[in-house]
Amino acid sequence: MAVSFKETLKTKDFIVTAEAAPVKGSNVSKMIEDIELLKDKVDALNVTDNQSSVMRYPSLGTCLLVKEHGGEPVLQITCRDRNRLAIQADLLFAYSRGIDNVLCLTGDSIDVGDHKEAKPVFDLDSVQLIHLVHIMNSGKDLVGNELDGAVDFCVGASATPSSDPLEPQLVKVGKKLDGGISFIQTQAVYDFDELRSFVKVIRGMDSKVKILAGIVPVVGARMAAYMNENVPGIFVPQYLIDELSQTPKGKGVSKGIEIAARMIKQIKEEKICDGVHIMFIGRESRIPEILEGAGLL
Repeated sequence: MAVSFKETLKTKDFIVTAEAAPVKGSNVSKMIEDIELLKDKVDALNVTDNQSSVMRYPSLGTCLLVKEHGGEPVLQITCRDRNRLAIQADLLFAYSRGIDNVLCLTGDSIDVGDHKEAKPVFDLDSVQLIHLVHIMNSGKDLVGNELDGAVDFCVGASATPSSDPLEPQLVKVGKKLDGGISFIQTQAVYDFDELRSFVKVIRGMDSKVKILAGIVPVVGARMAAYMNENVPGIFVPQYLIDELSQTPKGKGVSKGIEIAARMIKQIKEEKICDGVHIMFIGRESRIPEILEGAGLL
């Protein structure tokens, strides 16, 4: 039986989570394979919610699969696709089925996804969503009605250590901390000096919150250059781009795995933060190789 993520955050020195990306369709066999492969190798599986505004199988449905197959799920909820009524209803359903971890996100813009004519909701933002969850944890709904059966969610949020400028990001993270979160999952990080600086500031705000560094394996120099140019808040240092550019043809994925494992090992050995969150979308089956290379298996 999976250990609760809330307990893991309290007791484990180095926490490892992985991202589980729902499929685009109703065939869940690949997701089940990934869940079975990873459930005993990571502390929790964090399930995306229409990531990048692309319609997929729901986060809630995938979390149920994780639970059914013996894993520990983290439900992602974005404010983009549903209003406060639907969010509260989803949270009640999730908790009644044993899903008690939630990552609160505002959500990507509709413009970047595959349904550009969809109407964005954004009834709440991520900070307001954190407050909503805690109100429900207290046994009431958002307008003060008593719940017949309270909830007790472990609440997390995201952050971007490589934001430029960083100050607005820190202000927002401060609001999330004030709202009450147990863990922070960062966007992809590659510059450890930036990560150290970010962690130091956060520790000054809240010494107890757990910080998990986002690890996205880069599988080629072109991918790294694209990320630098097109993905806000992500910066792949030149020395990594040079290393990737010297990789023999056909070996990019292996090199990306090697670099990711090296980064995780350094984060753990130097105690830069409390753990890592691995995002290898579409290649979840290769995550055990990263863990093995990092000395975590």
